[in-house]
Amino acid sequence: MTELLDQAIERVRAFPPETQDAFARVLLSLAGDEDEQAVYQLTPVETASLAKSLAQAERGEFASDEEVRAVWAKHGL
Repeated sequence: MTELLDQAIERVRAFPPETQDAFARVLLSLAGDEDEQAVYQLTPVETASLAKSLAQAERGEFASDEEVRAVWAKHGL
């Protein structure tokens, strides 16, 4: 077990049993099991968008600092 996972589990142990169970259900749903497929299956549109984004990153095409600041300002960040 990693140190981070151990820290998270220790923190959750302090919660009431029903809250611990809620965390456990989330963790189990994310982890799935060996016979299950991934928790979330991308749609064809999402798959294409991801492929496009990865190709842009491989070419070094990233937003400029100015573009990032503009998005942050637009959303009040």
